Amino acid sequence: MPRSGGNRAVKTWSTPVQAENRKIIPCALCGGTSFRQRLSCEGFSYVRCTDCGLVQMNPQPEKSAVEDRYQTVYGKDYLSYELGNEASFLRLQELALDDAGFPEIEAELRGRTPRALDIGCATGALLEKLRDRGWNCTGVEISPSAEYARRERSLDVRSLPLEACKFPPGSFNLVLASHLIEHLNDPAGFTAEVRRILAPGGYFLVTTPNIAGFQARLFRGRWRSAIFDHLYLFSVSTLSRLLRQEGFRVQRVRTWGGLAAGAAPRPVKALADRAAKRFGFGDVMLIRAAVAG
Repeated sequence: MPRSGGNRAVKTWSTPVQAENRKIIPCALCGGTSFRQRLSCEGFSYVRCTDCGLVQMNPQPEKSAVEDRYQTVYGKDYLSYELGNEASFLRLQELALDDAGFPEIEAELRGRTPRALDIGCATGALLEKLRDRGWNCTGVEISPSAEYARRERSLDVRSLPLEACKFPPGSFNLVLASHLIEHLNDPAGFTAEVRRILAPGGYFLVTTPNIAGFQARLFRGRWRSAIFDHLYLFSVSTLSRLLRQEGFRVQRVRTWGGLAAGAAPRPVKALADRAAKRFGFGDVMLIRAAVAG
């Protein structure tokens, strides 16, 4: 997603650092209990599991505290942020769909009314585009953006966490989660629920920052995705392992974003961006996964 400028260059929108009840938890990927310091940020930090390498905020805020961030006054700030950047965010999401092979998915489902779920759908801009292409669309969004999507776009958007929506098994052919999984306390439980609600042959497209990318290595604690709202920072390796553990086959991996806007002259940035995409060290990654079996 587009980021703010300046050298906080490199930070994206986040709720302010605040005091919350926190507890030490086992690693969300392997259950390990041994961690080493990985990133030190302003007012918080990340550790790395010594067993599997997953980077996580630990001790972690409780789930209720995390959800409250998006439903209080900060949720209104987030809606303003989303509306102000909606066109550019939508363009990036459409490019990501192309990278994921979306035309192939549509061709495979031709002759049916395909069903899509966008989790963390914000203002519903992408869902509206999919609906215009003939998809039966549903969204999940716990921030005030959900009301906007319902009112302004007449979309079916549920204002509950995914697990609380209780969709029937096999409800969807496609599940999208863009810049969402890193915000969740229980990414494994979330991924298992996505697996449950996908129809046989269904696809899961998940987009998230890449802790193994060039920018993360360069900026470390000042990296734009090392923010208070991100509880986990995945690499291609750790996210792929999570997906496989929860019953998915990883079909395609793409990364993009070599240098942040303003970090280098445009020709240098363009060269870095092309290299990041070609060689897989981009700032953001997308994984297309299919139901195993």
